[in-house]
Amino acid sequence: MSKSKDAQAGVAVLDYLNKQNRPYSAIDICNNLHKEFGKTAIVKACESLAESGKIKEKVYGKQKVYVADQSQFPEVDDSEIRSMDSTITELTQKLQTNLEEVRRLESELKMLNSCLSTEEAQRQLTEATSQCAHYKSKLKQLKEGGNVVSPEEKEKVYGDRKKFVQAWRKRKRMTNDVLNAILEGYPKPKKQLYEDIGIETDEDYDVKPPDL
Repeated sequence: MSKSKDAQAGVAVLDYLNKQNRPYSAIDICNNLHKEFGKTAIVKACESLAESGKIKEKVYGKQKVYVADQSQFPEVDDSEIRSMDSTITELTQKLQTNLEEVRRLESELKMLNSCLSTEEAQRQLTEATSQCAHYKSKLKQLKEGGNVVSPEEKEKVYGDRKKFVQAWRKRKRMTNDVLNAILEGYPKPKKQLYEDIGIETDEDYDVKPPDL
C-alpha cells in the first residue's frame, strides 16, 4: 500500500475514534469503515497512531482496543452531563412522537392511495349508469311482454345447458365407477362407505340430471 493510502487510513481511523469517542478493536474499526482500507492497513494505522500518542491503546488479554486521547476533550462536570441526559431524553421523546406521526401519515396515505381517483370514480359511475339504463330497458320490455332474448342468446343458453348436463352425467358416472371399485374390497355396506368418506349423492337431495 502506498504512503498516501497509509496516511489516508491513519486520518480515517483518528477521525473515526475522535468522533465516536469509545473503544474499538482494529477489526471493529475496519468493519465500521466499511473495509475501505483493509484490515492490515487499519491495524498498522492504529499501532502508528498509538505510538505517536494520538490515540490510546489498551490490552485486554490477547485483544487490543483503541480509544481517542481523552486529554483533547474538555472536562464535563456533573451538571453538564445531567443537562445532556435531559436533552437526550427530550429528543428521544420528540423522536418517538415524530415516528408515531410518520406512521399515522403513512397509514393515511396508504388509505388514500387505495381509494378511487376522481377520474376512476367518474368512469365507473358512467359505466354503472349505462348498465342501469340497459337493465331498465330490458325490465320495461319484460313488463310489456316483449321478447328481450335474442336468438343468439337463446341458443347459447340451450348450448350451455346441454354442456352442463352432460358434464353432470359424466362426473356422476365416473364417481360411481370409482366407488364401486372401492366397494369390491370394502368390508362394509355402501351406505357406510359413503358416510365414512363424506359422500353426498343426488338421491340424498332428490335430484337427478335432467333429460336433454
